[in-house]
Amino acid sequence: MSATPGIVARMTRAIFYTASTLNGFLATADDDLGWLLSIPQDDAAAGITDFLERVGVLVEGSATYEWVLRHEELTTHPERWQEFYGERPTFVFTSRTLPGVPGADFRFVHGSVAEHWAQVLDAAAGKDVWIVGGGELAGQFIDAGLLTDLVITVAPATLTGGKPLLPRDLDHHRLELTGVRQIGAFAELTYRVNGAAAEG
Repeated sequence: MSATPGIVARMTRAIFYTASTLNGFLATADDDLGWLLSIPQDDAAAGITDFLERVGVLVEGSATYEWVLRHEELTTHPERWQEFYGERPTFVFTSRTLPGVPGADFRFVHGSVAEHWAQVLDAAAGKDVWIVGGGELAGQFIDAGLLTDLVITVAPATLTGGKPLLPRDLDHHRLELTGVRQIGAFAELTYRVNGAAAEG
């Protein structure tokens, strides 16, 4: 960690920023996001761009990484990653060996989120940490007391089943609603996670 870990921890938020169906699913059972991509997202894309200005590092699980790899065809078009995410480092939590993307700063790590948190904080350099997905990885950040915020863009769509938004039990004592707004077809809900260690 940096020489002033207390200051970095207070400045940095760990945010699970994601889209969800109206009934609480991130993706289908086989990690498909076609339901989301079919919805007009011009306004939502602008919101993500604004959000990215405050983000120093991304964190995601292997299923999310592999979906982006396929959807954006990053093995043949690696420039697409940097066009959107720039030089930000991305930690990928995985138990498997995965291919990298030329020119992109992907850091493949194994083990718990807690044991890699110091590295993530250093990479964030005082800016926010974006937990991209999936829900189980975000749940591990909650288990470790590190998740500080949830930003959920609720889409006008439902699924009969799939990958849940956040497979953890959290009651109203832990979640404080701090923002509600409409972004195009989406409803954005922002919650502060009370008791998170990452708050400093």
